[in-house]
Amino acid sequence: MGDFVFNIAKGRVNEYQERVDANDPVNSALVLVLLKAGGLEADAVLKDYDTLADVLAAANDECDFTNYARKTLTDADLGPTAVDDTNDRREADFADPVWTAAGGASNNSIGKFLVCYDSDTTGGTDASIVPLTAHDCVITTNGGDITVQLAVTGYFRAS
Repeated sequence: MGDFVFNIAKGRVNEYQERVDANDPVNSALVLVLLKAGGLEADAVLKDYDTLADVLAAANDECDFTNYARKTLTDADLGPTAVDDTNDRREADFADPVWTAAGGASNNSIGKFLVCYDSDTTGGTDASIVPLTAHDCVITTNGGDITVQLAVTGYFRAS
């Protein structure tokens, strides 16, 4: 297992974040999703899915621990992607997400953290959410807060 870009999003991750940051379209957002470790498909299979609905229709289960909800990041939560001319790359990042009082009554072992793009948070469904990146995330909830830090340099780098 490792971190990867879904095939549908290759070459477009920075574009999707820039669109959300520019509020174009108005109701666009990045959606953060946690998947359970048990039954998680191999990366080579996961990266072929084109929608979040496809990911979840297969053998991959979204977390359901106590106090779990998807995180939605809008233009207020994001900045533009960072162009690094010195190192010839462009990086996308956001603040490390926190799930407060994660688990306790009902716990999960987390296996993957997905960053997805939703062009319409008011009317879209999982069938219209595009998975962008997947990251290994090995955490077991126990009722305490969990913070997911993907990388100091961001969740995505194009070079």
